[in-house]
Amino acid sequence: MIPAGPVTLRPHTDADAESIVRACADPEIVRFIPLVPSPYTHDDALRYLDSARAAWKAGGAEFAIADPETGEWLGNIGIKPPLPRDTAEIGYLVAPWARGRGVATAATSALTGWGLAHGLERVELLADVENLTSQCVAMAAGFRREGVRRGAEGRRDGTRRDLVSFARLRTDSGERVRPYLPWFPGGSLTDGTVRLRPLTPADTEEYLALQVLPDVVEHSVPPEAPSVEEAAERCRSAGADWLAGTMAQAVILDASTGAFAGDIQLSGVIPPLGQAMTGYSVLPGFRGRGFATRAVNLLVGWAFEHTPLERIIAGTSPDNLASQRVLERAGFTREALMRGLLPGPDGTRLDDLQWYRLREAPGGSGGPDGPDGSGGR
Repeated sequence: MIPAGPVTLRPHTDADAESIVRACADPEIVRFIPLVPSPYTHDDALRYLDSARAAWKAGGAEFAIADPETGEWLGNIGIKPPLPRDTAEIGYLVAPWARGRGVATAATSALTGWGLAHGLERVELLADVENLTSQCVAMAAGFRREGVRRGAEGRRDGTRRDLVSFARLRTDSGERVRPYLPWFPGGSLTDGTVRLRPLTPADTEEYLALQVLPDVVEHSVPPEAPSVEEAAERCRSAGADWLAGTMAQAVILDASTGAFAGDIQLSGVIPPLGQAMTGYSVLPGFRGRGFATRAVNLLVGWAFEHTPLERIIAGTSPDNLASQRVLERAGFTREALMRGLLPGPDGTRLDDLQWYRLREAPGGSGGPDGPDGSGGR
């Protein structure tokens, strides 16, 4: 038995089988744990319980996550047999009825500490690039993100999926790893006219339609339209990139209708400098209505209130007057013209007019964008 705050880690019993069957019908478990049979039967549960007992003989450790008062099964968690160099992988699943109360974090933190105290030097945790909940659990349990293993695991449909790799060392503190870019408070930002929320895989079709518009492509870096696969990959990895602190990418919505109006992001994040770059694109039907300016004000305001960033920069083409007006209205100041800074079509080089806004600078007016407002450049 291992005490783990709101839960206890205990040996499995045959009485857990019924609850395991019920939990493994959950769509999220089916989606993110492809080794779990689907549909999941009572015989599958009994086979798992046999394998959990056998894991101990092979040098691993498998526990039931249980309610400390009633003993009720709430999930499974285990450490696989150690690999060379005293490294092992941890994995878990939590029943849908036990989520939202810190069960996975408490269990992962406790079992990792137990493993490190019993001779391990390093514990690894792998999470599907789209499984943001599991990535948040890893960080909350003191694991640090190390990168992405491309195509590291097969899916049920025969394709391969990327896994985000986390690790916790024996010398690590085990304290929660705070993301440099936290989520929007309540999940979105709004000023009543526009709303920003994180980009998700469900946005792929509309995101691609925006990114292939000729005037959006013209002001992109490099000036090339993404393929369907590239757009899908960007939307799939957007949440993981946000948690990694490398980019916060959001969609711009019409607050009154919920219609997709554009996209905006913070990229080029440099924590030692406290600096990031913003860029944006708006669909033609929403231009001239202040959407880009409002979106920039919302995103920059969030960054200065909720992150350590001190300076936000942006770049525009020297002839993109509409985008320049957006930045001026959003409180940005023109800084420099960089000659030949960016790659252009057919091997050419393009000038970049650069802008900045500091933390103490006031926000902009949110007035109309003008006739274009198509992109950050």
